[in-house]
Formats: sequence, C-alpha cells, structure tokens
Amino acid sequence: MDSVVVVGGGVLGMMHALQAHSGGMHVVHIEREPAPRGASVRNFGLVWVSGRAAGAELALALRARTLWEELGPQIPEAGFRAHGSLTIALTEAELAVLKEAVELPDAGQREFELLDRSAASQVNPALGGEFAGALLCMRDAIVEPRKVPMAIRDHLVNASGRSGRYSWLPGLEAVDIAPNSVRDHTGTWHRADLVVLCTGAAHTGIAGPHLATFDRPPVRRVRLQMLQTEPFDRQLTTSVADGDSLRYYPAFDLPGRAQLPAQAPVAAAAAAQLLMVQRLDGGLTIGDTHSYREPFDFDVDEAPYDHLRERAEQLLGTRLPPTRRRWAGVYSQVTGTELYHRSQVAPGVVLVTGPGGRGMTCAPAIAEETFT
Repeated sequence: MDSVVVVGGGVLGMMHALQAHSGGMHVVHIEREPAPRGASVRNFGLVWVSGRAAGAELALALRARTLWEELGPQIPEAGFRAHGSLTIALTEAELAVLKEAVELPDAGQREFELLDRSAASQVNPALGGEFAGALLCMRDAIVEPRKVPMAIRDHLVNASGRSGRYSWLPGLEAVDIAPNSVRDHTGTWHRADLVVLCTGAAHTGIAGPHLATFDRPPVRRVRLQMLQTEPFDRQLTTSVADGDSLRYYPAFDLPGRAQLPAQAPVAAAAAAQLLMVQRLDGGLTIGDTHSYREPFDFDVDEAPYDHLRERAEQLLGTRLPPTRRRWAGVYSQVTGTELYHRSQVAPGVVLVTGPGGRGMTCAPAIAEETFT
C-alpha cells in the first residue's frame, strides 16, 4: 500500500494519517471544518486504562498507552503526561469496590494500588477533603484535547516538508465514494490504495447510506456536558475520579458494585460521574454527563454542573475557581460488544468510528490495527 486518503480531522483521523505517514505512505487528509470541532476537542484528554474491561479492551488501551508515550517526545504540543489517576472512595461501600479491584488478576497490568487517605494525599496533595481511600492507577495518563489534533497535523505538515507525503485539505466535505476514491463538495475526486472514513458522530452524510444498510444500527450518538475553570492555585498531580465512576466503567463490574447506594437524584438523572483533570494552563476540566436519547437538547443543564462542582470541592476541600467555559459534545459509540466499528463501505474504502469514550485513549492503537 502506497497511498491513503483520510476523511476526518479528529483524533481518530489524525492518528490514521500519522500511522500511514509513519509507514511510508502518501497521505491526503480531508476535513470539512477549518479545524476539528467535534468530540476530539470536547473531552478530558484522558488516556484511561484503569476502567477498561478485562481482555481485549484492556489490551487495546494498554497498547494505545504505549503508543501515546512514544508520541510524547515527538509531538510535545500534545501535552502527554504520565500522571496516573486516583479514583476516590467517599464511602465504605465505594472503598469495598476498590479493594476488589486491586485483587483482579490484571491489577498489575493496570498498576493498581489501594491507598488510604493519607497516602492518597501524599500522591496528590491538592486533595484536601475527607474521603475513605483511593485507587491509584499509574498507567493512566493525560493529553491536551484541544491541542492534540492540530499538534499532530502540524507534526505531519512539518514532516511533509521533508517527505512531501502529507497534504492537509481543510474546508472540504466528503460527499460521495467510489472504489478507492472519495469526492469532496467541490467535485474533486481523491484516489488512493485505501480511503479511511473517520467521520465521528456524523452518522448521516458520507457514512449515512452505508450505516443504513445494517439491520441494527451499529453505532449510536452520546451527548455529554463538561466545564473548565479558571486556573486553580494548587497542582493536581493526577487526574481524579469519584466513586460514581465505579458505576460506569466495566473494570469495576464487581460484586461490591451492587452494594453501592443510589446516586444523588441529579447525578442519576444526568448519568453523571466526576472526572477532573488539570490543564497545562492550570484550569480544571470537570465533567461529565451522559445522554443517550435523541433528539438532544440544544442547551446545557445547570443542575449537573452544580452537582459536579460541589463534588469536586468536596474532594479538594476548597472552593473551585470560577467557571471559564461550559460546553456540550456528542460522540459516536458502538451498540454491540465490539470496541469500535470498522466496516468496508466500498472496495478500498473503510469506515472507522464508534469508539465512544475510548476515543482519545485508544485512537493510536485503533489506527495501528487498520494498517495491520
């Protein structure tokens, strides 16, 4: 294979372009916006190993974690930090689930360690609140989501100055396909040995006719809400998750999870969990919520934000800085048991989408599998 056309400039498309270029291929890269605006820049930037299901999902996340660490020195603007994470137990019921997690057969691969409050506060001194204990996962990491896609793009453009093998074509929407080809809205056909469609949560458009051929939709869309604060005057040395995250991540589907009390009504209504990451500028990214039923609201709901801010302040033991920005995002998630969706749309044309919340974590390894 000598040439690839990639459609989509989010993290999944960028990683496919990077993988193809690193393999010596000529890459033409089409993005309908001037720059990515979708889920790839509307997430936490977590490289999240701790919550992944045992087996294939964990293996994919661990491979991606290795690839992210390799990319860190090559693309420093992406902001890779091997900071690890702390999942905080506020109650004895949550702590019991964490105790079960450190006994898992793959706990060593995840680099799990159960900490009491004192030890957790030594790992992350910004945690000044009262809690029962925490699960440390040193395989988790952080990148800067608002910077990652364009950092990879800039790396490829600079590399192309030497190789001449990468063309970035923003502002072009893919509208038609043929074997080994895709046509943009200006009427230009782009041909290659392989066309990779990484169209994210756009389940209509170029991907729509193909997705409509399935008896059961292979992907669905999920909406989330997040916020970012002004710079915080303490340094978070890890990312932070609260006990509600135990309800959503498959690694914690353990006997003790059934003993967790009901969520607070506002959290249950929004399917909310606290995830908190400090950005390089000192601000805190806080979220998130989950909505699975379309049509999605066009506005954001303030009640979950209030709940998540209060939970963050409970763990930190201090007031948060003012909120700088709020946003909603929509990502594509598979509906079956596979980890993401890949299918042939036409000879020499494949669609890769639907990693859901695994997207930022697993994108490097998903792209690697496309070319394996």
